[in-house]
Amino acid sequence: MLSVLAGLGLGLSLIVAIGAQNVFVLRQGIRREHVLAVVVICAVSDAVLIIAGVAGLGFVVAAAPWLVVVARWAGALFLLTYGLLAARRAWRGGEAGLDADTADAASSPTGTGSTSTMTRTRLAPVILTVLALTWLNPHVYLDTVLMLGSIAATHGEERWLFAVGAVAASILWFTALGFGARYVGRWLRTPLSWRILDAVIAVVMITIAVSLVLPVLAG
Repeated sequence: MLSVLAGLGLGLSLIVAIGAQNVFVLRQGIRREHVLAVVVICAVSDAVLIIAGVAGLGFVVAAAPWLVVVARWAGALFLLTYGLLAARRAWRGGEAGLDADTADAASSPTGTGSTSTMTRTRLAPVILTVLALTWLNPHVYLDTVLMLGSIAATHGEERWLFAVGAVAASILWFTALGFGARYVGRWLRTPLSWRILDAVIAVVMITIAVSLVLPVLAG
């Protein structure tokens, strides 16, 4: 039980932070658009990476640092592109906003409102985006695979219980973030509020993109 709780606590401490993946999950949750698919992909991806780290893949990442460098540049390019698109939406206005009834429904426990006032994105682009945000992020490999894998190894034969706790943390967090975001709907009734949200998303994405390549350029 102690190993499970240790994995749960460390897993939450690593993922409960403002990052590209969390921002995207939050945005999809607010829009109530393909939320289940996004949450499942994030949770399953984390589970695969955690299991790989506990199984010893972290040694491979440590032995081949060029993999992290490649992931840094690929992730930075993707995040920069996504951030610029969000900035474009913020500048021109890319969402029609939620009307009062929809916003109230989005923030209600049942969430039975309609998002017909917004242009819905097809499932395929959403899936590709969340996969890229997850697997092109070098911090995922450093934190989830290398760090969690190393710490799990200190638990000896109970390392898989540690992994269970870490996987549970991911499931709990992404479920709460994705499906709990609907309660923010009441504050997104106008196009201006969506432009502000997209501006924040643009700043976060571009900042993370720059932070990914700065260590490489400085080195």
